[in-house]
Formats: sequence, structure tokens, C-alpha cells
Amino acid sequence: MTTLQPSAATGPRPAGPPARRARRSWTGWGFIGPFVLVFALVFLAPLGYSIYLSLFRTQLIGGTTFVGFDNYQQALQDSQFWGGVGRVGLFLLIQVPVMLGLALLIALALDSGRLYGKEFFRISVFLPYAVPAVVASLMWGFIYGTRFGLVGDINDAFGVKLPDPLSSDLILASIGNIVTWEFVGYNMLIFYAALRVVPHSLYEAAEIDGAGQWRVISAIKLPAIRGALVIATIFSIIGSFQLFNEPAILQKLAPNAITTDYTPNYYTYSLSFSGQQHNYSATVAIVMGVITMIVAYVVQLRGMRKGA
Repeated sequence: MTTLQPSAATGPRPAGPPARRARRSWTGWGFIGPFVLVFALVFLAPLGYSIYLSLFRTQLIGGTTFVGFDNYQQALQDSQFWGGVGRVGLFLLIQVPVMLGLALLIALALDSGRLYGKEFFRISVFLPYAVPAVVASLMWGFIYGTRFGLVGDINDAFGVKLPDPLSSDLILASIGNIVTWEFVGYNMLIFYAALRVVPHSLYEAAEIDGAGQWRVISAIKLPAIRGALVIATIFSIIGSFQLFNEPAILQKLAPNAITTDYTPNYYTYSLSFSGQQHNYSATVAIVMGVITMIVAYVVQLRGMRKGA
């Protein structure tokens, strides 16, 4: 009877592979470690500190004391805060569709191939995005001026009286015009880049079927760039809720129209740097962040839903 001897193939495996797997695991952490460190320092740490601040209140008598969720209850009942939320909500409902609609029309015109000098036109539309928001606000504030700006010069030259863009009734529309001028080119570039990757075979099939330009746009182009439309909408929603630079700059030119609680971000800034209410300012910022996150998430779910 022959006895089978264990071969090297059936023998016990060396302890090398687990050690190598452990080394590979540490190697992976070495690659992502710098990102995790920076992410923790610039995102998690400020967020955690803001939450920490929101749980305290500093008073003249008694100093800084732990108040729990009292600051949040105050924010939910703060009419100044909700007034700012209402203004940016109205701004979002009007300005974002106008801006994205213009950006989409320009992107479709560029993609059609029927626009002469499209390279120059594309750069011209995108150029305002390169202008810093502070500079753009100062420039448009000068244009809006009825005593020293373009509106005032037109009134003097033609003997007319144009509506004051810095009045209380028109200031929100004036801010919307500035933001639209700044970001139409940015959103146009997103849409145009998405249109450029649509397979040309789809256009060829539509042409064979006799589809016109509007049919191609509605049946091929718009469904193909739905993801880009959703992303641009989410970015615009976040930007609307973060509205700060334009009101802060124009406030010096229109102090009666723009108050320190005109937008939630401006209200937070005023509470912290003018009112020295750092704890309540952190609370308002966190509440506004949660509102922004909820609205953006709902829009994302609605936009990416199949059949939407």
C-alpha cells in the first residue's frame, strides 16, 4: 500500500500573504491620509466647533453658560432670520430658472453649429465668471447709481426718470441681475460640456427619422444632459442660500433697502462681527445649512428619479 506524502501544493500556506495584505492596507491609508487630514481640519473641525458654540450662550452676567438647544429654539422663532430665508427663497424661485434657462439656450445655440464666431461668443459669455463677486457688485452698484452712475447719466441726458434699481422694491431684482450676469457663463459651460459628449449616432438616427431641431432638443439633448441640469440646479440652490457678497457690497449704496438681516448669511455675519453674538450666529448658520441640505437633497431626488 502506497502512502501519499503531502506536497508543497497541499501543505500549509506561508504567513506572507496576510502580512502583505496588512502592508497594502497601510499603503492605502498612506495615499488617502493627506486628504483625510485636510478634510478633517477644514470641514469636520469647523463644523464640530460651530455645533459646540451653538450649545452655549455668552451673557454679561454669568459669562458663558451651557444652554442646550435654547439657541435653536430662538432661531426657529426669529422673525429676522425667517424674513431673510423668505427673501432668498423668492430669489431662488425667480433668479435660478431665469439664469439656467439663459445658460441652456446659449449652450444649445453653441452646440447647434449654426452660430458664427462661437468661440468668441463662448468666451464672452463665460468672461463675467472670471470677475470676482466683490468687483462685479461694485461695478454694477456704480451702474445702478441715480446720482453718479449710468442710470443717473441717462436720466440727465434724456430728461427722464428711470426707476431706481437700488430702491427697496427693485433691490432684489438688481441683485438677481448681478448674480445672473456672473454665473450664466459658468452654467453654460456645464451644459455645453454635457452636450458635446452626446453620441452623434443619435443625431444621425433622428435625422433619418425626419426629426426637426426642436424634436432633437426635446427628445435627445435635454434627456441626455439631465444629470448636468440637476447638478447646475443644486449648485444654484446652494449659491442662492449662501447669498452674501452682493447684498453686503450694495448695502453701503442702499442702506434703506438692504438691512443687516437681508439674507441669512448676512444676518449671521452681522450677529458675529457687529453684535458679538458668536454662539447664536453659529446656531443660525447650522440651521441654514440644514435647510439648504434638505432642499438640495429633495431637488436631487426629484431630478434624478426615473421618468422625471
